Amino acid sequence: MTAHRDFADYCCELLASAGPCTAKRMFGGWGISVDGMSIALIADLGAGDKLWLKANEETRAQWVAAGCARFTYSVTKDGVTRDMGMNYYTAPEEAMDSPDAMRPWARLALDCAMSALALRLARRSAKGQSVKPKVKPTAKSKAKPAGKAAAAKRPAK
Repeated sequence: MTAHRDFADYCCELLASAGPCTAKRMFGGWGISVDGMSIALIADLGAGDKLWLKANEETRAQWVAAGCARFTYSVTKDGVTRDMGMNYYTAPEEAMDSPDAMRPWARLALDCAMSALALRLARRSAKGQSVKPKVKPTAKSKAKPAGKAAAAKRPAK
């Protein structure tokens, strides 16, 4: 079952203290980002749509102490099924009630996203790769300027 847009919009409202949130469709659910950094997912792993917030090894204990479940899924390969996990945890139930209740969890998820970005950039730098973000050219930047050459190709009136 796919996650609903209304729930994605509500989750963006809850997470607004982390910054302007953008929800995009992703694999039957939603990805929520702030400034291009993924801070949350919305997915139905069998118990209905849930908000899953970004975590990392340093914050795992906080999520577990709050009774949050880790994002896990099963993969079967060559007849062997393995449980896999991602560094996302369900939002605490009480945090789903209001943006104020969500504020510390939204900030924690944003901090994890910022740490992940810093780690990726450090790894790229260590490999001698460019650390500048890849920016796709816009249609405007692809267009050729209308200079003398363009004017010469225009039909005469």
